[in-house]
Amino acid sequence: MSRSARPLTSARVLHKIKELTTPQASTEYVINRNPRNLERLRIAYKPGGYHLEKPGRSYWHTLEINASGRYVSADVKHFENGTILSASTSEWAIKQHLYKTNDTSAFVNLGRVLAHRCLQSGITEMTCNVEAVPGSKLQKLLKTIQDNGVSFTEPSRLPNEQPWDEKRHEKPWEVSEEALEVLEAPKSK
Repeated sequence: MSRSARPLTSARVLHKIKELTTPQASTEYVINRNPRNLERLRIAYKPGGYHLEKPGRSYWHTLEINASGRYVSADVKHFENGTILSASTSEWAIKQHLYKTNDTSAFVNLGRVLAHRCLQSGITEMTCNVEAVPGSKLQKLLKTIQDNGVSFTEPSRLPNEQPWDEKRHEKPWEVSEEALEVLEAPKSK
């Protein structure tokens, strides 16, 4: 008699149930493939820098803009890993759509491209230490980046809480019932 044709017995059924219900030790490790996950949760290390430094180093991502006589480039830099994203009017894909590579239209279109690349990579907040004169090309570039969904203010890092702390900060990944009631109240009116 073959093994599959054997009659079912209660011992075989119990053995099969135990085999299916007992958890097996997993040899797989969970790897977080998003290196910016802790920054999005606001618990990652954020360097403080020195108080005498100008403009300071308290950021996860910052925007740097370099305008030469011929081209304009904008880079998003991470405090540890250096340049993450860049866009420049010297890139062929951008340059072929521009009349000049350093006029106001080039600055505005460079802002659109950089904002689009930031949103595609999941960067929605960064610091910007560039001070622009109102009405200048640089100010229009910064305004275009903000209009396309990138904010120039990073959230502050959550402080480490101690067991004896009286007030606990609300964690961004938790939703309290009071917050839900506040959100639902305008909808019911």
